Amino acid sequence: MGNEGQVAQITGPRRPRALSPLREHLRDTFWFAPSAGLVCAGLLWWGASTLDLEIVALLQREKAYAALRELVSIAEDTRTIVTTISSAMMTFIGVVFSISLVAVQMASGQLTPRVVRIFIRSRISKITLSVFLATFLFSLLVLTSYESETDIRQVTSVPVVQSLLTMALVVLSLVLFIAYVSATLRLMQVGPVVDRITRETLRMLARQGTGKEGSEDGGSLAAETGRVAHTGRAGVVRDVHVARLVRVARRQGVVLRLLPRIGDFVLPGTPVLAVHGETVPPRWALRRTVSVGVERTFHQDLGLGLRQLSDIALRALSPAVNDPTTAVQCLDRIVQILAAVVGRPLGAVHHRDRRGAVRLVQNVPAWADLVDLGLTEIRAAAPHSPQVTRRMLAGIDDLLRLAPEPRREPLVRHRTLLLQAVERAVPAAPDRRFASSPDRQGIG
Repeated sequence: MGNEGQVAQITGPRRPRALSPLREHLRDTFWFAPSAGLVCAGLLWWGASTLDLEIVALLQREKAYAALRELVSIAEDTRTIVTTISSAMMTFIGVVFSISLVAVQMASGQLTPRVVRIFIRSRISKITLSVFLATFLFSLLVLTSYESETDIRQVTSVPVVQSLLTMALVVLSLVLFIAYVSATLRLMQVGPVVDRITRETLRMLARQGTGKEGSEDGGSLAAETGRVAHTGRAGVVRDVHVARLVRVARRQGVVLRLLPRIGDFVLPGTPVLAVHGETVPPRWALRRTVSVGVERTFHQDLGLGLRQLSDIALRALSPAVNDPTTAVQCLDRIVQILAAVVGRPLGAVHHRDRRGAVRLVQNVPAWADLVDLGLTEIRAAAPHSPQVTRRMLAGIDDLLRLAPEPRREPLVRHRTLLLQAVERAVPAAPDRRFASSPDRQGIG
Protein backbone atom coordinates (compact mmCIF):
# COMPACT_ATOMS: atom_id res chain seq x y z
CA MET A 1 0.00 0.00 0.00
CA GLY A 2 2.89 2.35 0.65
CA ASN A 3 4.18 2.01 -2.94
CA GLU A 4 0.94 2.48 -4.89
CA GLY A 5 0.75 5.31 -7.41
CA GLN A 6 3.36 7.95 -7.78
CA VAL A 7 5.81 8.54 -4.97
CA ALA A 8 7.41 11.82 -4.06
CA GLN A 9 9.97 12.69 -1.43
CA ILE A 10 11.26 15.68 0.40
CA THR A 11 14.68 16.45 -1.03
CA GLY A 12 17.13 16.80 1.80
CA PRO A 13 16.32 16.71 5.51
CA ARG A 14 13.38 19.00 6.11
CA ARG A 15 12.19 19.46 9.67
CA PRO A 16 8.68 20.83 9.94
CA ARG A 17 8.14 23.36 12.68
CA ALA A 18 7.01 21.46 15.74
CA LEU A 19 4.33 23.92 16.75
CA SER A 20 2.79 24.30 13.31
CA PRO A 21 -0.30 22.16 14.03
CA LEU A 22 -0.96 24.05 17.26
CA ARG A 23 -0.56 27.37 15.49
CA GLU A 24 -2.98 26.34 12.75
CA HIS A 25 -5.53 25.02 15.22
CA LEU A 26 -5.41 28.27 17.18
CA ARG A 27 -5.98 30.19 13.94
CA ASP A 28 -9.17 28.17 13.47
CA THR A 29 -10.52 29.42 16.81
CA PHE A 30 -12.01 32.81 17.61
CA TRP A 31 -11.31 32.82 21.33
CA PHE A 32 -7.52 32.71 21.55
CA ALA A 33 -6.67 36.14 20.12
CA PRO A 34 -9.29 38.04 22.20
CA SER A 35 -8.21 36.17 25.32
CA ALA A 36 -4.59 37.05 24.64
CA GLY A 37 -5.68 40.66 24.06
CA LEU A 38 -7.34 40.79 27.48
CA VAL A 39 -4.22 39.43 29.12
CA CYS A 40 -2.09 42.00 27.30
CA ALA A 41 -4.49 44.76 28.39
CA GLY A 42 -4.06 43.68 32.00
CA LEU A 43 -0.27 43.67 31.68
CA LEU A 44 -0.29 47.04 29.92
CA TRP A 45 -2.41 48.54 32.70
CA TRP A 46 -0.08 47.08 35.35
CA GLY A 47 2.94 48.61 33.62
CA ALA A 48 1.24 51.98 33.12
CA SER A 49 -0.04 52.10 36.71
CA THR A 50 3.43 51.27 38.00
CA LEU A 51 4.87 54.09 35.92
CA ASP A 52 2.22 56.51 37.25
CA LEU A 53 3.07 55.51 40.81
CA GLU A 54 6.77 56.07 40.16
CA ILE A 55 6.09 59.51 38.68
CA VAL A 56 3.95 60.57 41.66
CA ALA A 57 6.48 59.15 44.13
CA LEU A 58 9.28 61.08 42.42
CA LEU A 59 7.32 64.36 42.52
CA GLN A 60 6.45 63.78 46.18
CA ARG A 61 10.11 63.21 47.06
CA GLU A 62 11.12 66.35 45.16
CA LYS A 63 8.20 68.24 46.75
CA ALA A 64 7.19 69.41 43.27
CA TYR A 65 3.61 70.04 44.32
CA ALA A 66 2.89 72.47 41.51
CA ALA A 67 3.75 69.88 38.88
CA LEU A 68 1.82 67.25 40.80
CA ARG A 69 -1.21 69.54 41.00
CA GLU A 70 -1.01 69.99 37.22
CA LEU A 71 -0.96 66.23 36.71
CA VAL A 72 -4.00 65.84 38.94
CA SER A 73 -5.82 68.48 36.91
CA ILE A 74 -5.01 66.68 33.66
CA ALA A 75 -6.14 63.35 35.09
CA GLU A 76 -9.43 64.84 36.28
CA ASP A 77 -10.05 66.29 32.81
CA THR A 78 -9.54 62.88 31.20
CA ARG A 79 -11.61 61.03 33.77
CA THR A 80 -14.88 61.91 32.06
CA ILE A 81 -13.53 60.68 28.74
CA VAL A 82 -12.35 57.39 30.22
CA THR A 83 -15.71 56.89 31.91
CA THR A 84 -17.53 57.50 28.63
CA ILE A 85 -15.25 55.07 26.82
CA SER A 86 -15.77 52.31 29.35
CA SER A 87 -19.56 52.68 29.24
CA ALA A 88 -19.87 52.91 25.45
CA MET A 89 -17.25 50.41 24.28
CA MET A 90 -19.16 47.24 25.06
CA THR A 91 -22.27 48.51 23.27
CA PHE A 92 -20.13 49.46 20.29
CA ILE A 93 -18.59 45.97 20.20
CA GLY A 94 -22.00 44.30 20.27
CA VAL A 95 -23.44 46.41 17.46
CA VAL A 96 -20.41 46.10 15.19
CA PHE A 97 -20.08 42.34 15.44
CA SER A 98 -23.82 41.73 15.24
CA ILE A 99 -23.93 43.52 11.90
CA SER A 100 -20.79 41.69 10.78
CA LEU A 101 -22.21 38.27 11.63
CA VAL A 102 -25.30 39.07 9.56
CA ALA A 103 -23.06 39.98 6.63
CA VAL A 104 -21.09 36.75 7.00
CA GLN A 105 -24.32 34.77 7.16
CA MET A 106 -25.47 36.37 3.91
CA ALA A 107 -22.13 35.55 2.27
CA SER A 108 -22.29 31.93 3.43
CA GLY A 109 -25.79 31.61 1.99
CA GLN A 110 -24.77 33.06 -1.36
CA LEU A 111 -21.45 31.22 -1.72
CA THR A 112 -20.91 28.29 0.65
CA PRO A 113 -21.18 27.76 4.43
CA ARG A 114 -17.46 27.07 4.48
CA VAL A 115 -16.80 30.76 3.81
CA VAL A 116 -17.41 31.34 7.54
CA ARG A 117 -14.00 29.84 8.30
CA ILE A 118 -12.43 32.68 6.29
CA PHE A 119 -14.02 35.12 8.73
CA ILE A 120 -12.85 33.03 11.69
CA ARG A 121 -9.27 32.85 10.39
CA SER A 122 -9.19 36.52 9.37
CA ARG A 123 -6.42 38.31 11.21
CA ILE A 124 -8.12 41.70 10.97
CA SER A 125 -11.28 40.28 12.57
CA LYS A 126 -9.36 38.84 15.50
CA ILE A 127 -7.14 41.89 15.95
CA THR A 128 -10.14 44.22 15.87
CA LEU A 129 -12.10 42.25 18.47
CA SER A 130 -8.98 41.90 20.61
CA VAL A 131 -8.29 45.64 20.58
CA PHE A 132 -11.94 46.50 21.25
CA LEU A 133 -12.09 44.20 24.27
CA ALA A 134 -8.67 45.33 25.46
CA THR A 135 -9.78 48.97 25.28
CA PHE A 136 -12.90 48.17 27.30
CA LEU A 137 -10.99 46.27 29.99
CA PHE A 138 -8.18 48.81 30.10
CA SER A 139 -10.60 51.72 30.61
CA LEU A 140 -12.28 49.86 33.48
CA LEU A 141 -8.94 49.23 35.14
CA VAL A 142 -7.93 52.86 34.72
CA LEU A 143 -11.05 53.99 36.57
CA THR A 144 -9.84 52.02 39.60
CA SER A 145 -6.67 54.12 39.70
CA TYR A 146 -8.42 57.44 40.34
CA GLU A 147 -8.25 58.66 43.94
CA SER A 148 -10.66 60.84 45.88
CA GLU A 149 -7.86 62.32 48.01
CA THR A 150 -8.01 66.15 48.02
CA ASP A 151 -4.78 66.84 49.90
CA ILE A 152 -2.06 67.05 47.28
CA ARG A 153 0.52 65.83 49.79
CA GLN A 154 -1.40 62.58 50.28
CA VAL A 155 -1.89 61.71 46.59
CA THR A 156 -0.21 58.41 45.64
CA SER A 157 -1.58 57.73 42.17
CA VAL A 158 -2.39 60.02 39.24
CA PRO A 159 -3.35 57.92 36.17
CA VAL A 160 -1.96 60.26 33.52
CA VAL A 161 -0.05 57.63 31.55
CA GLN A 162 -3.00 55.27 31.82
CA SER A 163 -5.37 57.92 30.49
CA LEU A 164 -3.10 58.69 27.55
CA LEU A 165 -2.87 54.99 26.72
CA THR A 166 -6.66 54.77 26.85
CA MET A 167 -6.88 57.57 24.25
CA ALA A 168 -4.34 55.76 22.10
CA LEU A 169 -6.33 52.53 22.29
CA VAL A 170 -9.49 54.40 21.25
CA VAL A 171 -7.73 55.86 18.21
CA LEU A 172 -6.38 52.42 17.32
CA SER A 173 -9.89 50.97 17.69
CA LEU A 174 -11.31 53.51 15.25
CA VAL A 175 -8.62 52.77 12.68
CA LEU A 176 -9.16 49.04 13.02
CA PHE A 177 -12.92 49.53 12.78
CA ILE A 178 -12.52 51.07 9.33
CA ALA A 179 -10.20 48.25 8.22
CA TYR A 180 -12.55 45.64 9.70
CA VAL A 181 -15.63 46.96 7.92
CA SER A 182 -13.72 47.02 4.65
CA ALA A 183 -12.52 43.43 5.12
CA THR A 184 -16.00 42.23 6.08
CA LEU A 185 -17.56 43.83 3.01
CA ARG A 186 -14.99 42.04 0.87
CA LEU A 187 -16.26 38.74 2.25
CA MET A 188 -19.53 39.45 0.49
CA GLN A 189 -17.78 39.67 -2.89
CA VAL A 190 -17.03 36.56 -4.91
CA GLY A 191 -13.65 37.67 -6.24
CA PRO A 192 -11.90 38.28 -2.90
CA VAL A 193 -13.36 35.07 -1.44
CA VAL A 194 -12.15 32.78 -4.23
CA ASP A 195 -8.82 34.62 -4.26
CA ARG A 196 -8.43 34.01 -0.52
CA ILE A 197 -9.21 30.30 -0.97
CA THR A 198 -6.67 30.05 -3.79
CA ARG A 199 -3.93 31.82 -1.86
CA GLU A 200 -4.39 29.58 1.16
CA THR A 201 -4.25 26.52 -1.09
CA LEU A 202 -1.05 27.68 -2.77
CA ARG A 203 0.55 28.49 0.58
CA MET A 204 -0.28 25.02 1.82
CA LEU A 205 1.14 23.56 -1.39
CA ALA A 206 4.38 25.45 -0.84
CA ARG A 207 4.62 24.07 2.71
CA GLN A 208 3.83 20.54 1.55
CA GLY A 209 7.13 20.34 -0.29
CA THR A 210 7.65 17.66 -2.89
CA GLY A 211 10.84 16.68 -4.66
CA LYS A 212 11.97 14.15 -7.19
CA GLU A 213 9.81 11.13 -7.81
CA GLY A 214 11.00 7.92 -6.21
CA SER A 215 13.95 7.59 -3.89
CA GLU A 216 16.96 5.41 -3.55
CA ASP A 217 16.60 4.58 0.11
CA GLY A 218 12.90 5.23 0.72
CA GLY A 219 11.24 3.93 -2.40
CA SER A 220 10.43 0.58 -0.84
CA LEU A 221 9.33 0.03 2.74
CA ALA A 222 10.11 -2.85 5.05
CA ALA A 223 7.37 -5.34 5.82
CA GLU A 224 4.45 -3.99 7.81
CA THR A 225 4.70 -5.14 11.42
CA GLY A 226 1.67 -3.50 13.00
CA ARG A 227 -0.99 -0.85 12.87
CA VAL A 228 -2.07 1.87 15.28
CA ALA A 229 -5.82 2.45 15.58
CA HIS A 230 -7.59 5.73 16.19
CA THR A 231 -8.92 5.88 19.74
CA GLY A 232 -10.53 9.31 19.84
CA ARG A 233 -13.84 10.56 18.58
CA ALA A 234 -15.06 10.08 15.04
CA GLY A 235 -14.26 12.94 12.70
CA VAL A 236 -12.22 14.29 9.82
CA VAL A 237 -8.42 13.96 9.81
CA ARG A 238 -7.39 17.61 9.91
CA ASP A 239 -3.61 17.21 9.98
CA VAL A 240 -0.77 15.24 11.51
CA HIS A 241 2.08 16.41 13.72
CA VAL A 242 4.82 15.56 11.24
CA ALA A 243 7.77 16.56 13.43
CA ARG A 244 6.57 14.44 16.36
CA LEU A 245 5.85 11.40 14.20
CA VAL A 246 9.28 11.66 12.58
CA ARG A 247 10.89 11.92 16.02
CA VAL A 248 9.02 8.88 17.37
CA ALA A 249 9.84 6.82 14.26
CA ARG A 250 13.52 7.75 14.50
CA ARG A 251 13.74 6.73 18.15
CA GLN A 252 12.07 3.39 17.44
CA GLY A 253 14.03 2.80 14.22
CA VAL A 254 10.88 2.31 12.11
CA VAL A 255 8.96 3.96 9.27
CA LEU A 256 5.39 5.12 9.89
CA ARG A 257 2.81 5.34 7.12
CA LEU A 258 -0.33 7.42 7.44
CA LEU A 259 -3.21 5.27 6.17
CA PRO A 260 -6.04 7.80 5.74
CA ARG A 261 -5.48 10.89 3.67
CA ILE A 262 -5.92 14.32 5.18
CA GLY A 263 -9.63 15.07 4.95
CA ASP A 264 -10.78 11.45 5.34
CA PHE A 265 -13.47 10.65 7.92
CA VAL A 266 -12.25 8.11 10.48
CA LEU A 267 -14.08 6.11 13.14
CA PRO A 268 -12.81 4.92 16.54
CA GLY A 269 -10.87 1.72 16.01
CA THR A 270 -9.97 2.58 12.43
CA PRO A 271 -6.25 2.06 11.68
CA VAL A 272 -4.54 5.39 11.08
CA LEU A 273 -0.84 4.47 11.12
CA ALA A 274 1.00 1.47 9.72
CA VAL A 275 4.38 0.54 11.21
CA HIS A 276 7.19 -0.74 8.98
CA GLY A 277 10.02 -2.03 11.11
CA GLU A 278 10.69 -4.19 14.11
CA THR A 279 9.16 -2.24 16.99
CA VAL A 280 5.67 -0.80 17.19
CA PRO A 281 5.87 2.56 19.04
CA PRO A 282 3.98 2.69 22.34
CA ARG A 283 0.57 4.27 22.15
CA TRP A 284 1.48 7.07 24.57
CA ALA A 285 4.25 8.23 22.25
CA LEU A 286 1.76 8.70 19.41
CA ARG A 287 -0.78 10.71 21.38
CA ARG A 288 -1.84 13.99 19.75
CA THR A 289 -0.01 13.18 16.54
CA VAL A 290 -3.12 12.72 14.38
CA SER A 291 -5.61 15.55 14.77
CA VAL A 292 -9.29 14.71 14.19
CA GLY A 293 -11.99 17.37 14.17
CA VAL A 294 -15.36 18.25 12.74
CA GLU A 295 -14.11 20.26 9.74
CA ARG A 296 -11.23 20.10 7.32
CA THR A 297 -8.50 22.75 7.47
CA PHE A 298 -6.02 24.16 4.97
CA HIS A 299 -3.00 23.18 7.06
CA GLN A 300 -2.14 19.99 5.13
CA ASP A 301 -5.29 19.35 3.06
CA LEU A 302 -4.39 19.62 -0.63
CA GLY A 303 -7.94 19.09 -1.87
CA LEU A 304 -9.86 21.47 0.39
CA GLY A 305 -9.38 24.52 -1.80
CA LEU A 306 -10.65 22.72 -4.89
CA ARG A 307 -13.55 21.37 -2.85
CA GLN A 308 -14.61 24.86 -1.75
CA LEU A 309 -14.26 26.36 -5.22
CA SER A 310 -16.29 23.53 -6.68
CA ASP A 311 -19.01 24.06 -4.04
CA ILE A 312 -19.26 27.77 -4.87
CA ALA A 313 -19.43 27.04 -8.60
CA LEU A 314 -22.10 24.37 -8.13
CA ARG A 315 -24.27 26.70 -6.08
CA ALA A 316 -23.86 29.39 -8.72
CA LEU A 317 -24.97 26.96 -11.45
CA SER A 318 -28.02 25.76 -9.55
CA PRO A 319 -31.41 26.80 -11.06
CA ALA A 320 -32.21 28.79 -7.91
CA VAL A 321 -29.13 31.02 -8.33
CA ASN A 322 -28.23 30.79 -12.03
CA ASP A 323 -25.00 32.81 -11.84
CA PRO A 324 -22.58 31.37 -14.43
CA THR A 325 -20.17 34.30 -14.06
CA THR A 326 -19.41 33.21 -10.49
CA ALA A 327 -18.80 29.68 -11.76
CA VAL A 328 -16.36 31.08 -14.33
CA GLN A 329 -14.48 32.93 -11.58
CA CYS A 330 -14.20 29.67 -9.66
CA LEU A 331 -12.95 27.87 -12.79
CA ASP A 332 -10.26 30.53 -13.17
CA ARG A 333 -8.92 29.64 -9.74
CA ILE A 334 -9.35 25.90 -10.18
CA VAL A 335 -7.23 26.07 -13.32
CA GLN A 336 -4.68 28.18 -11.42
CA ILE A 337 -4.37 25.58 -8.65
CA LEU A 338 -4.15 22.66 -11.08
CA ALA A 339 -1.50 24.53 -13.06
CA ALA A 340 0.52 24.93 -9.85
CA VAL A 341 0.55 21.16 -9.22
CA VAL A 342 0.67 19.88 -12.80
CA GLY A 343 4.43 19.36 -12.66
CA ARG A 344 4.75 18.31 -9.04
CA PRO A 345 5.12 14.68 -7.95
CA LEU A 346 2.02 13.53 -6.11
CA GLY A 347 0.73 10.35 -4.49
CA ALA A 348 2.90 10.18 -1.35
CA VAL A 349 5.30 12.44 0.51
CA HIS A 350 8.35 11.07 2.33
CA HIS A 351 9.26 13.01 5.47
CA ARG A 352 12.85 12.50 6.59
CA ASP A 353 14.77 12.89 9.82
CA ARG A 354 17.97 14.89 10.28
CA ARG A 355 20.08 12.13 8.79
CA GLY A 356 17.95 11.94 5.65
CA ALA A 357 16.26 8.64 6.45
CA VAL A 358 12.59 8.29 5.55
CA ARG A 359 10.52 8.13 8.74
CA LEU A 360 6.99 9.06 7.69
CA VAL A 361 5.08 8.37 4.47
CA GLN A 362 2.03 10.57 4.01
CA ASN A 363 -0.43 9.92 1.20
CA VAL A 364 -1.65 12.92 -0.79
CA PRO A 365 -4.13 13.05 -3.68
CA ALA A 366 -2.80 11.95 -7.06
CA TRP A 367 -3.05 14.16 -10.15
CA ALA A 368 -6.15 12.41 -11.48
CA ASP A 369 -7.84 12.83 -8.08
CA LEU A 370 -7.27 16.59 -8.11
CA VAL A 371 -8.47 16.97 -11.70
CA ASP A 372 -11.62 14.99 -10.94
CA LEU A 373 -12.23 17.00 -7.78
CA GLY A 374 -11.92 20.31 -9.57
CA LEU A 375 -13.81 19.54 -12.78
CA THR A 376 -16.23 16.60 -12.45
CA GLU A 377 -19.18 18.20 -10.67
CA ILE A 378 -18.91 21.51 -12.51
CA ARG A 379 -18.73 19.66 -15.83
CA ALA A 380 -21.91 17.75 -14.97
CA ALA A 381 -23.77 21.01 -14.25
CA ALA A 382 -22.28 23.07 -17.10
CA PRO A 383 -23.72 21.79 -20.45
CA HIS A 384 -26.66 24.23 -20.41
CA SER A 385 -24.39 27.23 -19.71
CA PRO A 386 -22.21 28.11 -22.74
CA GLN A 387 -20.27 30.63 -20.66
CA VAL A 388 -19.07 27.86 -18.34
CA THR A 389 -18.42 25.24 -21.04
CA ARG A 390 -16.31 27.68 -23.06
CA ARG A 391 -14.28 28.65 -19.99
CA MET A 392 -13.79 25.03 -18.94
CA LEU A 393 -12.60 24.03 -22.40
CA ALA A 394 -10.13 26.92 -22.45
CA GLY A 395 -8.85 25.96 -19.00
CA ILE A 396 -8.40 22.32 -19.97
CA ASP A 397 -6.54 23.37 -23.12
CA ASP A 398 -4.21 25.55 -21.04
CA LEU A 399 -3.53 22.66 -18.67
CA LEU A 400 -2.89 20.31 -21.60
CA ARG A 401 -0.15 22.69 -22.78
CA LEU A 402 1.48 22.56 -19.34
CA ALA A 403 0.95 18.90 -18.46
CA PRO A 404 3.59 16.26 -19.18
CA GLU A 405 2.44 13.32 -21.26
CA PRO A 406 1.62 10.96 -18.32
CA ARG A 407 -0.78 13.55 -16.90
CA ARG A 408 -2.74 14.39 -20.03
CA GLU A 409 -5.20 11.48 -19.84
CA PRO A 410 -7.57 12.87 -17.13
CA LEU A 411 -7.67 16.23 -18.90
CA VAL A 412 -8.45 14.66 -22.26
CA ARG A 413 -11.14 12.54 -20.62
CA HIS A 414 -12.88 15.53 -19.09
CA ARG A 415 -12.66 17.48 -22.35
CA THR A 416 -14.23 14.61 -24.28
CA LEU A 417 -17.00 14.11 -21.74
CA LEU A 418 -17.78 17.83 -21.72
CA LEU A 419 -18.08 17.98 -25.50
CA GLN A 420 -20.32 14.92 -25.46
CA ALA A 421 -22.53 16.48 -22.78
CA VAL A 422 -22.85 19.70 -24.79
CA GLU A 423 -23.78 17.71 -27.88
CA ARG A 424 -26.56 15.95 -25.97
CA ALA A 425 -27.83 19.06 -24.17
CA VAL A 426 -27.78 21.62 -27.00
CA PRO A 427 -29.98 20.66 -29.99
CA ALA A 428 -29.07 23.46 -32.42
CA ALA A 429 -25.78 23.02 -34.30
CA PRO A 430 -24.78 26.75 -34.21
CA ASP A 431 -25.35 26.82 -30.44
CA ARG A 432 -23.30 23.64 -30.04
CA ARG A 433 -20.43 25.13 -32.01
CA PHE A 434 -20.57 28.28 -29.88
CA ALA A 435 -20.71 26.36 -26.59
CA SER A 436 -17.81 24.13 -27.73
CA SER A 437 -15.46 27.01 -28.59
CA PRO A 438 -12.80 27.60 -25.89
CA ASP A 439 -12.79 31.10 -24.40
CA ARG A 440 -10.93 32.19 -21.27
CA GLN A 441 -13.67 34.69 -20.41
CA GLY A 442 -16.51 32.32 -21.20
CA ILE A 443 -18.58 34.80 -23.14
CA GLY A 444 -17.04 37.97 -21.78
